[in-house]
Amino acid sequence: MDEDTANAIATEAYTYLYPLVLMDVTRRQATNVERSGEVIGRGPANAFTHVRRFPPATFKDVVKPNFDTLYSAAWLYLDREPMIVSVPDAGDRYYLLPMYDMWTDVFHVPGTRTTGQGAGHFGLTAPGWEGKLPDGVQRVQAPTPHVWIIGRTQCNGPADYPSVNAFQDQLAITPLSQWGQPPVPAQGTVDPTVDATTPPLRQVFALSPQDFFAYAAALMAVHPPHPADHPVLARMARLGLGPGQDFLLTALTPVARKALEQAVPYAQRRITARQKELATLRNGWQVITEGVGAYGVDYLRRATVDLIGLGANLPEDAVYPIRYVDALGEPFTGAKRYVVHFEADDLPPVRAFWSLTMYDAEGFQVANPLDRFAIGDRDDLVYGEDGSLDLHVQHQPPAPGHEANWLPAPAGVFNLCLRLYHPRAEVLDGRWAPPEVEPVNQ
Repeated sequence: MDEDTANAIATEAYTYLYPLVLMDVTRRQATNVERSGEVIGRGPANAFTHVRRFPPATFKDVVKPNFDTLYSAAWLYLDREPMIVSVPDAGDRYYLLPMYDMWTDVFHVPGTRTTGQGAGHFGLTAPGWEGKLPDGVQRVQAPTPHVWIIGRTQCNGPADYPSVNAFQDQLAITPLSQWGQPPVPAQGTVDPTVDATTPPLRQVFALSPQDFFAYAAALMAVHPPHPADHPVLARMARLGLGPGQDFLLTALTPVARKALEQAVPYAQRRITARQKELATLRNGWQVITEGVGAYGVDYLRRATVDLIGLGANLPEDAVYPIRYVDALGEPFTGAKRYVVHFEADDLPPVRAFWSLTMYDAEGFQVANPLDRFAIGDRDDLVYGEDGSLDLHVQHQPPAPGHEANWLPAPAGVFNLCLRLYHPRAEVLDGRWAPPEVEPVNQ
C-alpha cells in the first residue's frame, strides 16, 4: 500500500472512531459516582440524574446552557438485561427523551413529537436479545449495549420548578428482573483511575495514537458498528485495525504505523476546522437543519458535531440558530442597542415554543438586574397593535413601557441563540429564517 492511501485511510479511521471513544470517556466520567446529585449531571448507571433548576449566573461548567428545559440524564447498561424506561403522563407539557447509541446517533426519541403525551414504558434491549418483555412494555432494540439518554422537559421559569420536578420524579428506569417490585435505588462505585475533572474531549484529544486506536478497537468489539459502516471497516483492516484486536502500533507495517501516528493530529485539526462549514447562513444567522443526530456515513460531520455539542438533538426536535454580528456585520456589543423585529405573520414557526438567549463572548450567561438570560413566547411579552413583536437587546434598560420585551446584554461583546423547539417544516426546509438584528440609533 502506498503512503497516500495509508494516510487517507488512517485519517478516515480516526474521524470514524472519535465519537465512539468520546462517548465512552464521557460515560466513564459521568457514572463514576456513588450517588446522583453529588456532581451536576452525574449519577450511577441505570438511573436518572435530574437537573432541578436553571443554572445561576455564576455557572461555568457548560457553554451555552439553556433556560427553557430541565435535564434528566441516564446511562443504561443493557449487557446483562433489558432496562425499562417509564414516563408519566405529560399533560400539556413538552418533553423529549432522545436516546443515543455509543456511536452518538439518535435511535429513538420518546416524547411529545413522537410517542405523544401519554404515559408509557419502553423496554430497551441489547443487540441480539430475544427474550420476552412484560405486557404493556414497548420493545426498543438498542444498536449498542450502552445507551445515553438526555431528557429535556419544558420549564416556564423558576415558578414552574415544582411542577417540572414532580414530572422528573416520575421518570423511572427499572431492570427487567425487578419489574413489578418496589424500586431499588441505584448505587454506583468510584474508580480512582477515572479522570473526574478533565473534560472528555480534552482527554480524548490527549490520547497517544497507540492508546486511541487500542481503546477504539476494544470498544468496537463491544458496540457493533452500524450496517453501513462495512466499507470503512474494510479500509481500516488494510492497516491492521479492527474490532476486538489487541492493537499494537509496533506490530504494523512501517507505512501503516507512520500513517496512524500522523493521522491523530491531522484528523483533530480537520475535525476542528470543519466547524465553520456545518451551518447555513440565513439572514446573518448560522442555522443547522440537517445532518445532526443521525449521520449516516458522514463521519466527519458526526465527529465535528460531537466535538462542539455531544448529544445533539435531531433537527425535528430542536433547531438553534446562532448569531454573532448585527445587520451591519459588526459584532454585538453592549455599547449599542438592538431590536429583533418579528412581523405578525412571521413569528418563529414552532409546535412547542421558542426563546432568544443571551451569551457573552465565551458562551456564558451574564448577571443582570432582571436575572433574565432568555426571553420567548412563554414570557409576558407586549405585542404591537398589528401583532408584531419587538425584542430589545441592550445593556441599559430600555425606554419605559418596553421592559417586558428586554433581553439584558453584557457591557462587552455578546452573541445570541434562538431556540426553536419542535420546529415546523418551513424552519427545516429553509423557507423561514430569523429576522435581521438591527442596531438602533443611539
